[in-house]
Amino acid sequence: MAGGRKGVQRARMWKYFLDAATATIEEEGIDHVTIRKISDRAGFTSSTAYNYFKDLSHLKFFAAMRFTKEYTDELPVYMEKGSNTIEKWLYSWECFCKHSFKEPRIYSVIFMDDLGSSAEDLLDDYYKVYESELINLPEEIRSIIMNNNFSQRSALFIQQAVEEGYMEQADVKLISDLTLMVWKGMIDTYLNNRSNFTREEAVQQTVYIITENILRFVKPEYRDKVNYTLPGDASSFI
Repeated sequence: MAGGRKGVQRARMWKYFLDAATATIEEEGIDHVTIRKISDRAGFTSSTAYNYFKDLSHLKFFAAMRFTKEYTDELPVYMEKGSNTIEKWLYSWECFCKHSFKEPRIYSVIFMDDLGSSAEDLLDDYYKVYESELINLPEEIRSIIMNNNFSQRSALFIQQAVEEGYMEQADVKLISDLTLMVWKGMIDTYLNNRSNFTREEAVQQTVYIITENILRFVKPEYRDKVNYTLPGDASSFI
Protein backbone atom coordinates (compact mmCIF):
# COMPACT_ATOMS: atom_id res chain seq x y z
CA MET A 1 0.00 0.00 0.00
CA ALA A 2 1.38 3.39 -0.98
CA GLY A 3 2.83 5.60 1.72
CA GLY A 4 2.93 9.35 2.09
CA ARG A 5 -0.07 11.57 1.33
CA LYS A 6 -1.75 8.95 -0.87
CA GLY A 7 -1.36 6.35 1.84
CA VAL A 8 -2.91 8.67 4.44
CA GLN A 9 -5.82 9.44 2.11
CA ARG A 10 -6.34 5.76 1.35
CA ALA A 11 -6.35 4.87 5.05
CA ARG A 12 -8.85 7.66 5.71
CA MET A 13 -11.18 6.45 2.95
CA TRP A 14 -10.87 2.87 4.18
CA LYS A 15 -11.91 4.06 7.62
CA TYR A 16 -15.00 5.83 6.27
CA PHE A 17 -16.19 2.75 4.40
CA LEU A 18 -15.23 0.25 7.09
CA ASP A 19 -16.91 2.34 9.79
CA ALA A 20 -20.05 2.31 7.65
CA ALA A 21 -19.76 -1.43 6.98
CA THR A 22 -19.19 -2.14 10.67
CA ALA A 23 -22.30 -0.19 11.65
CA THR A 24 -24.35 -1.98 9.00
CA ILE A 25 -23.15 -5.39 10.18
CA GLU A 26 -23.95 -4.53 13.78
CA GLU A 27 -27.47 -3.44 12.83
CA GLU A 28 -28.40 -5.94 10.12
CA GLY A 29 -25.81 -8.74 10.06
CA ILE A 30 -23.04 -9.36 7.54
CA ASP A 31 -25.32 -11.14 5.05
CA HIS A 32 -27.32 -7.94 4.58
CA VAL A 33 -24.34 -5.76 3.70
CA THR A 34 -24.39 -4.17 0.24
CA ILE A 35 -22.09 -1.68 -1.45
CA ARG A 36 -24.95 0.80 -1.79
CA LYS A 37 -25.88 0.64 1.91
CA ILE A 38 -22.28 1.13 2.95
CA SER A 39 -21.61 3.91 0.46
CA ASP A 40 -24.78 5.79 1.44
CA ARG A 41 -23.90 5.53 5.12
CA ALA A 42 -20.33 6.67 4.44
CA GLY A 43 -21.55 9.62 2.36
CA PHE A 44 -20.01 8.53 -0.94
CA THR A 45 -21.14 6.91 -4.16
CA SER A 46 -20.85 3.20 -4.89
CA SER A 47 -18.33 3.97 -7.62
CA THR A 48 -16.08 5.64 -5.04
CA ALA A 49 -16.17 2.47 -2.93
CA TYR A 50 -14.94 0.47 -5.90
CA ASN A 51 -11.91 2.75 -6.10
CA TYR A 52 -10.76 1.30 -2.79
CA PHE A 53 -12.27 -2.19 -2.71
CA LYS A 54 -12.35 -4.62 -5.62
CA ASP A 55 -15.84 -5.89 -4.81
CA LEU A 56 -18.29 -6.49 -1.98
CA SER A 57 -16.54 -9.68 -0.83
CA HIS A 58 -13.36 -7.71 -0.19
CA LEU A 59 -15.18 -5.01 1.76
CA LYS A 60 -17.00 -7.64 3.83
CA PHE A 61 -13.70 -9.38 4.51
CA PHE A 62 -12.06 -6.22 5.82
CA ALA A 63 -15.12 -5.27 7.87
CA ALA A 64 -15.32 -8.78 9.32
CA MET A 65 -11.70 -8.50 10.48
CA ARG A 66 -12.78 -5.77 12.86
CA PHE A 67 -15.01 -8.24 14.68
CA THR A 68 -12.08 -10.53 15.52
CA LYS A 69 -10.44 -8.12 17.95
CA GLU A 70 -11.94 -9.86 20.99
CA TYR A 71 -10.35 -13.09 19.76
CA THR A 72 -6.91 -11.60 19.12
CA ASP A 73 -7.04 -9.79 22.47
CA GLU A 74 -7.92 -12.96 24.37
CA LEU A 75 -5.63 -15.36 22.48
CA PRO A 76 -2.45 -14.52 24.46
CA VAL A 77 -4.38 -15.05 27.72
CA TYR A 78 -5.45 -18.53 26.63
CA MET A 79 -2.01 -19.50 25.37
CA GLU A 80 -0.39 -18.48 28.65
CA LYS A 81 -2.29 -21.34 30.29
CA GLY A 82 -0.15 -23.88 28.43
CA SER A 83 3.25 -25.02 29.66
CA ASN A 84 4.32 -26.62 26.36
CA THR A 85 3.54 -26.15 22.68
CA ILE A 86 0.83 -28.86 22.54
CA GLU A 87 -1.02 -27.35 25.49
CA LYS A 88 -0.70 -23.84 24.07
CA TRP A 89 -2.01 -25.10 20.71
CA LEU A 90 -5.03 -26.73 22.35
CA TYR A 91 -5.80 -23.59 24.34
CA SER A 92 -5.47 -21.49 21.19
CA TRP A 93 -8.00 -23.75 19.45
CA GLU A 94 -10.34 -23.42 22.42
CA CYS A 95 -10.11 -19.64 22.18
CA PHE A 96 -10.65 -19.70 18.42
CA CYS A 97 -13.68 -21.99 18.69
CA LYS A 98 -15.17 -19.88 21.48
CA HIS A 99 -15.10 -16.76 19.32
CA SER A 100 -15.79 -18.31 15.91
CA PHE A 101 -18.96 -20.08 17.07
CA LYS A 102 -20.10 -16.86 18.71
CA GLU A 103 -19.84 -15.08 15.33
CA PRO A 104 -19.91 -17.94 12.80
CA ARG A 105 -20.78 -15.86 9.72
CA ILE A 106 -18.00 -13.39 10.50
CA TYR A 107 -15.41 -16.16 10.72
CA SER A 108 -16.86 -17.93 7.69
CA VAL A 109 -16.39 -14.78 5.61
CA ILE A 110 -12.76 -14.54 6.73
CA PHE A 111 -11.70 -18.17 6.58
CA MET A 112 -14.12 -19.95 4.24
CA ASP A 113 -15.84 -17.69 1.71
CA ASP A 114 -14.56 -17.19 -1.84
CA LEU A 115 -12.74 -13.86 -1.93
CA GLY A 116 -11.73 -14.00 -5.58
CA SER A 117 -8.09 -13.33 -4.67
CA SER A 118 -5.44 -14.16 -2.10
CA ALA A 119 -6.65 -13.81 1.48
CA GLU A 120 -3.04 -13.40 2.57
CA ASP A 121 -2.68 -10.26 0.43
CA LEU A 122 -5.96 -8.87 1.76
CA LEU A 123 -4.97 -9.52 5.35
CA ASP A 124 -1.59 -7.89 4.79
CA ASP A 125 -3.32 -4.78 3.44
CA TYR A 126 -5.68 -4.72 6.41
CA TYR A 127 -2.94 -4.76 9.02
CA LYS A 128 -0.93 -2.14 7.16
CA VAL A 129 -3.86 0.19 7.78
CA TYR A 130 -4.74 -1.11 11.25
CA GLU A 131 -1.31 -2.14 12.51
CA SER A 132 -2.13 -0.72 15.95
CA GLU A 133 -4.45 -3.68 16.54
CA LEU A 134 -1.39 -5.95 16.74
CA ILE A 135 0.89 -3.81 18.87
CA ASN A 136 0.26 -5.69 22.12
CA LEU A 137 0.52 -9.19 20.63
CA PRO A 138 3.67 -11.23 21.24
CA GLU A 139 5.74 -11.78 18.10
CA GLU A 140 4.95 -15.51 17.86
CA ILE A 141 1.22 -14.75 17.91
CA ARG A 142 1.63 -11.90 15.44
CA SER A 143 3.20 -14.28 12.94
CA ILE A 144 0.28 -16.69 13.28
CA ILE A 145 -2.38 -14.00 12.91
CA MET A 146 -0.63 -12.50 9.89
CA ASN A 147 -0.68 -15.86 8.09
CA ASN A 148 -4.26 -16.30 6.91
CA ASN A 149 -3.72 -19.78 5.44
CA PHE A 150 -5.18 -21.85 8.25
CA SER A 151 -3.05 -24.96 7.69
CA GLN A 152 0.11 -22.88 7.44
CA ARG A 153 -0.82 -21.09 10.68
CA SER A 154 -1.16 -24.40 12.50
CA ALA A 155 2.00 -25.87 10.98
CA LEU A 156 3.91 -22.70 11.79
CA PHE A 157 2.98 -22.95 15.44
CA ILE A 158 3.26 -26.70 16.05
CA GLN A 159 6.70 -26.85 14.48
CA GLN A 160 7.97 -26.02 17.96
CA ALA A 161 6.30 -29.22 19.25
CA VAL A 162 8.50 -31.20 16.86
CA GLU A 163 11.59 -29.48 18.23
CA GLU A 164 10.39 -30.24 21.78
CA GLY A 165 10.12 -33.91 20.85
CA TYR A 166 6.33 -34.25 21.15
CA MET A 167 5.59 -34.94 17.48
CA GLU A 168 7.22 -36.18 14.29
CA GLN A 169 8.03 -33.72 11.52
CA ALA A 170 6.21 -35.90 8.98
CA ASP A 171 2.93 -35.48 10.88
CA VAL A 172 2.87 -31.67 11.04
CA LYS A 173 1.05 -30.99 7.77
CA LEU A 174 -1.43 -33.84 8.23
CA ILE A 175 -2.47 -32.80 11.73
CA SER A 176 -2.75 -29.14 10.73
CA ASP A 177 -4.96 -30.09 7.77
CA LEU A 178 -7.11 -32.43 9.89
CA THR A 179 -7.79 -29.84 12.57
CA LEU A 180 -8.76 -27.32 9.92
CA MET A 181 -11.18 -29.81 8.36
CA VAL A 182 -12.74 -30.51 11.75
CA TRP A 183 -13.38 -26.83 12.41
CA LYS A 184 -14.69 -26.15 8.91
CA GLY A 185 -17.02 -29.13 9.06
CA MET A 186 -18.39 -28.17 12.46
CA ILE A 187 -18.83 -24.47 11.66
CA ASP A 188 -20.61 -25.37 8.41
CA THR A 189 -22.86 -27.84 10.24
CA TYR A 190 -23.66 -25.24 12.88
CA LEU A 191 -24.31 -22.46 10.37
CA ASN A 192 -26.67 -24.58 8.30
CA ASN A 193 -28.61 -25.92 11.29
CA ARG A 194 -27.68 -29.52 10.45
CA SER A 195 -27.44 -30.46 14.13
CA ASN A 196 -29.19 -29.66 17.39
CA PHE A 197 -26.06 -28.34 19.05
CA THR A 198 -26.26 -25.16 21.06
CA ARG A 199 -23.34 -22.79 20.53
CA GLU A 200 -21.69 -24.05 23.71
CA GLU A 201 -22.15 -27.68 22.64
CA ALA A 202 -20.73 -26.95 19.20
CA VAL A 203 -17.62 -25.42 20.79
CA GLN A 204 -17.25 -28.35 23.17
CA GLN A 205 -17.70 -30.97 20.44
CA THR A 206 -15.23 -29.24 18.12
CA VAL A 207 -12.57 -28.82 20.81
CA TYR A 208 -13.03 -32.43 21.89
CA ILE A 209 -12.52 -33.81 18.35
CA ILE A 210 -9.54 -31.53 17.74
CA THR A 211 -7.97 -32.55 21.06
CA GLU A 212 -8.44 -36.25 20.34
CA ASN A 213 -6.89 -35.85 16.88
CA ILE A 214 -3.92 -33.90 18.19
CA LEU A 215 -3.18 -36.30 21.05
CA ARG A 216 -3.11 -39.26 18.65
CA PHE A 217 -0.09 -37.66 16.99
CA VAL A 218 1.77 -36.99 20.25
CA LYS A 219 4.43 -39.60 20.93
CA PRO A 220 3.20 -42.07 23.60
CA GLU A 221 6.04 -41.26 25.98
CA TYR A 222 5.06 -37.57 25.91
CA ARG A 223 1.28 -37.84 26.32
CA ASP A 224 1.42 -37.73 30.13
CA LYS A 225 3.17 -34.36 29.82
CA VAL A 226 0.15 -32.82 28.06
CA ASN A 227 -2.22 -31.46 30.69
CA TYR A 228 -5.22 -29.88 29.03
CA THR A 229 -8.75 -29.72 30.44
CA LEU A 230 -11.60 -29.77 27.94
CA PRO A 231 -13.94 -26.74 28.21
CA GLY A 232 -17.34 -26.96 29.91
CA ASP A 233 -18.98 -30.35 29.57
CA ALA A 234 -16.89 -31.48 26.61
CA SER A 235 -15.87 -34.54 28.63
CA SER A 236 -19.39 -35.88 27.95
CA PHE A 237 -18.30 -36.58 24.36
CA ILE A 238 -15.63 -39.02 25.54
